[in-house]
Amino acid sequence: SGVAWNESQHCRLLVPEQLQLCRRHLEVMPSIVRAARRTQALCQQSFADMRWNCSSIQRAPSFGPDLLTGTREAAFVHALAAAAVAQGIARSCASGELPLCSCGPGPSEPPAPGSRWGGCGDNLSHGLQLGAAFTDGSARAGTGGTPGLRAMNRHNRAVGRAVLSDSLDTRCKCHGVSGSCSVKTCWKGLPDLAEIASDLKTRYLAALKVTHRLVGPRKQLIPKEGDARPVTEMDLVYLINSPDYCTANPQLGSLGTQDRPCNRSSVGSDSCDLLCCGRGYNTYTEEVQERCHCRYRWCCSVVCRRCRRSLERHVCK
Repeated sequence: SGVAWNESQHCRLLVPEQLQLCRRHLEVMPSIVRAARRTQALCQQSFADMRWNCSSIQRAPSFGPDLLTGTREAAFVHALAAAAVAQGIARSCASGELPLCSCGPGPSEPPAPGSRWGGCGDNLSHGLQLGAAFTDGSARAGTGGTPGLRAMNRHNRAVGRAVLSDSLDTRCKCHGVSGSCSVKTCWKGLPDLAEIASDLKTRYLAALKVTHRLVGPRKQLIPKEGDARPVTEMDLVYLINSPDYCTANPQLGSLGTQDRPCNRSSVGSDSCDLLCCGRGYNTYTEEVQERCHCRYRWCCSVVCRRCRRSLERHVCK
């Protein structure tokens, strides 16, 4: 993201649909690269304490079976990536980084009493439009597995953008004598992507298993179980059950949890019982040095001693 994109050198690495967009919108590519890196980091943060910890995303674009076979993990990654790209473009428009777009349009509703619309809001509409064209480009190019898998990925990317759209809220800045806030200037802005990732993590846990079946004149994604609720535009969906990710299995995209650190005192997903899948864990004692007995010395420094203490580490067998 820190280098200028070259049409012949960089764009040719993309699929045909994305290649054309890249050539027409070279200035947008650094924003998209930043969005991809942010997606990688947030996915790993979101699942750091679970059996599947999203470490496989580091191999992008050469994904393994965990992200290529219609799993709920793939659903989360596609949704987060789509939201990240749209948000990145929307914010780049507002920051003046992109020459062909600027601030988002002013809200149509009247401002709250004592406030006025102003500032420079994130250009969500431009971000959604260009982001969808780019992230859905590979599907239109006919790549990405079976028709059912392409439909699933397309649906989940749309969910990511819908969650982003719903997150647009009002931000304000106060004006007045001595910070009295007699008048507020307000605009529409998007939250940090970490909030979107948290929302999508909740939807990942409640994702619906679906099948791609003919309904009337065309195929649709419908619940696999007949008594399940209908699929909505805000539901993440998946086609196949995920492995338990307890043991290494390259054919399933499972790296296993052996040698993963666990929390012996936790009852959550990072507990040694759940993370180690009942295999047990090894305990190690580690000595660490840290600052201690700190005091302020006039003027103007803080002086500390170095203390040693023992820490217990627990690692899955």
